[in-house]
Amino acid sequence: MKVILLQDVKGKGKKGQMLEVSDGYARNYMLPRKLAVEATADSINTMRMTDKANQEKRQKEREEAFATSNKLKAITVVVKAKGGGAGRLFGSITTQEIADALQKNHGITLDKRKIVLNETIKTVGTYTVKCKLGYEINADLKVKIEEL
Repeated sequence: MKVILLQDVKGKGKKGQMLEVSDGYARNYMLPRKLAVEATADSINTMRMTDKANQEKRQKEREEAFATSNKLKAITVVVKAKGGGAGRLFGSITTQEIADALQKNHGITLDKRKIVLNETIKTVGTYTVKCKLGYEINADLKVKIEEL
């Protein structure tokens, strides 16, 4: 019997995949547990439409990530922090502070988990941080730390 998986099934396949399983396995295990539906013409058409919509969504997100990377390469984010003089800061600059400054000053919303700091920022100066935007698209962002 051909079935379309509604969830990932260990040892069988991933969600949205169509595969051939024995009739008993499908009727007694997969269908009652809502792990799969029988592959009728209607459900196959629905699966194809869903795949096409997901592919278009991924393409749109990839284009947005590429546009964001171009914006990030062109700007410098200024983060102000309390310092103790001589260029040292009280504490360190976090990715959340960089994301907040980016949102406030440039209007670009970026999740703090996408910003990667190679080393902790504890002194005043200009740093380059890497932003992982997804779909293997990375951007370098210049961050200028100023003392209050």
